[in-house]
Amino acid sequence: MADYDLAHHGDREVGPGLVDLAVNVRLARPPEWLRQELASALDDLAAYPDPSTAQRAVAARHGRPVDEVLVTAGAAEAFTLLASALRPRQAVVVHPQFTEPEAALRAAGHAVTRVVLSSSDGYRLDTTLVPESADLVFVGNPTNPTSVLHPAAVLGSLARPGRVLVVDEAFLDAVPGEVESLAGQRLSGVVVLRSLTKTWGLAGLRAGYVLGPAELLDRLRRVQPPWSVSTLAAVATAACCRPEALEEAAKQAIVAETDREHLVSGLAACGITVLGKPRGPFVLVQTPGAARLRVRLREAGYAVRRGDTFPGLGPDHLRLAVRAPAVTDGFLTALRRVKG
Repeated sequence: MADYDLAHHGDREVGPGLVDLAVNVRLARPPEWLRQELASALDDLAAYPDPSTAQRAVAARHGRPVDEVLVTAGAAEAFTLLASALRPRQAVVVHPQFTEPEAALRAAGHAVTRVVLSSSDGYRLDTTLVPESADLVFVGNPTNPTSVLHPAAVLGSLARPGRVLVVDEAFLDAVPGEVESLAGQRLSGVVVLRSLTKTWGLAGLRAGYVLGPAELLDRLRRVQPPWSVSTLAAVATAACCRPEALEEAAKQAIVAETDREHLVSGLAACGITVLGKPRGPFVLVQTPGAARLRVRLREAGYAVRRGDTFPGLGPDHLRLAVRAPAVTDGFLTALRRVKG
């Protein structure tokens, strides 16, 4: 099995003076109303955190019972909880995708079977590649870094008696209408992960949650560290589940889609191939000499995400975050200059 740096993430690419196209957090800072909400909670920090209000807010947002919600310190904590609580006979991670699921499984001592999707068919999910013997399966939707959105029906077909299917929907709220989401469906053995980091500019706060069968989430609760969800994270989670916040997120998703189309068309004009059919707030590209191009872009003031740390990708791949048109235009100008 090829050796990849599973601990490498986009934040390693950024640095002083660089325009960040490497991290998939769209906002430079949380919106003002959310910052005020967080500031108003500062006087409560002497008390131990209680995520119960956030748990109820998430349950109402997705139309699920409260015991089918687990609030977490970012969606990434959920990977560690799943790896710690479960004892799979065969764990499968569908790649290319976010590397933390595999990293968490390996850190917990589990062997991992990689199912690698192909660019030849746009990284579409071929369920026949997943072994019937797999009793724990991880897949992203839309998948990071490919930005491909898998049909909910296809994902649901992977559910089996005795199998836990984990669907990482960290970027699903950036898809207009949240189409193909399984978050509101109460499917046996299906766990859905959500993050507030990407849409609301909260990477430094760590706020996310898990949706799934109550008995399975109880197993995760038993291994979750006490008070892992901070007071501020709980406040942010509840606030971002309100109808007004959901309406704002829906508008952001439409803007992000338009901004992505602007980036894709600009890349095509530069002779850069965008892989798959991107639906998230980022795109995956492939171009000869991408590793050298990444360094030259950095020298020109732009940070982009290398692709060769994702299983299934190589040195000719880069992931680019979607930004506002003015930022994208500046990047495309620099790209044309350094690409020659």
